[in-house]
Amino acid sequence: MDTMSLLAFALAFFLFAASPGPDNMTIVARTVSHGPASGIAYGIGTVFGILIYLGLAAFGLSIIASEMGLLMTVLRYAGAAYLIYMAYRLWTEPAVVPEIKAGGGPRDLVSICLTAVALNLGNPKMPLFYLALLPGFVGTSFGMGDYGRLAMVIVLVECAVIGGHVWIADRARALLRTPSIIRRANRIAGSALALAGIQILVTTRSS
Repeated sequence: MDTMSLLAFALAFFLFAASPGPDNMTIVARTVSHGPASGIAYGIGTVFGILIYLGLAAFGLSIIASEMGLLMTVLRYAGAAYLIYMAYRLWTEPAVVPEIKAGGGPRDLVSICLTAVALNLGNPKMPLFYLALLPGFVGTSFGMGDYGRLAMVIVLVECAVIGGHVWIADRARALLRTPSIIRRANRIAGSALALAGIQILVTTRSS
């Protein structure tokens, strides 16, 4: 794969990754409500899910993955239920200023990361995206070398996209100084999580 093909793939993937959707909404909501570490943990989970699908595509297994209907549906519904549960918690938990709010421990961050992995593995559009996109860049041959180069591009693009969303959300979080403002912010973040969960449920039912 030559440099121009990698640049073209990077642009196409950036447009895909930066477009509004449940993942970006959740990254922003988690950052506002629980801090940058929570948003980054979710972002890392999305990257793992993306790289797993890229690996499946590298070995010609995207079609198989797209046919694993029951498992993917279960993952999708479980992830959506978790987002809606987190939305409920944000609406009902006491408002605490960010400086003294207890941050999530390693176990919480791992749970957030695994939720993002599950949601991305359960995304029925992901294998279709790679099936449609990859042949235009790698032709009929797709080896481990191509996988490594594309994986590097994906990680770099996602670092920019996730980092940008976390940075903006964290700047907004810095403005939270009173319980009433924090309560409103929590409910806005909770609404975003609920909408992301509902969107996942709708797309799962229609797929």
